[in-house]
Amino acid sequence: MKDSCSSISKLLEKYFDQEGTDKERLLVEGHLQDCPDCRDALTSMEELRTLIKIPIEKAAQKEDFPWVWQKIEREIRSQEKRVWWQSLRSWLDVSPLFKKKVWIPAVATAVVLLFVTAQIIFKKTPSYSGASVVEYVESETNNVMVYDLEKSMVTVIWLFEEPEKGPST
Repeated sequence: MKDSCSSISKLLEKYFDQEGTDKERLLVEGHLQDCPDCRDALTSMEELRTLIKIPIEKAAQKEDFPWVWQKIEREIRSQEKRVWWQSLRSWLDVSPLFKKKVWIPAVATAVVLLFVTAQIIFKKTPSYSGASVVEYVESETNNVMVYDLEKSMVTVIWLFEEPEKGPST
């Protein structure tokens, strides 16, 4: 085989399958006129196609494809259907995840993060802030108590009235 034949042999299969471009087709046809080896290769491809095509067509004619499909459908329907809770259980089954040791560090990290965040979220803070002053003043008519929070600039004042005295017996 010549050098030009080796480059054409790559295009010969595309030409045989009618997949090449017009330029490639013209190139192969021009080469085939001058090269008996490439013409023989093309003839061999055509003979091989014929040898394969005839038995396949005969087998396809003998086969009853609707019958095959009916058999497949029967097999699909005959398979036992699972109960809904079995399906749910298989979806929620995490045992395959525990077989892989990759999950161990991930679970450990999640537990530590959960513990730390729980400490932050549920930390109790005192309801009072810092320094406060309580003053209680008594008088003949009213009693007064003053609660003064310095940081939040809140002052609460209570006035207590003397209970009315009833007639003494």
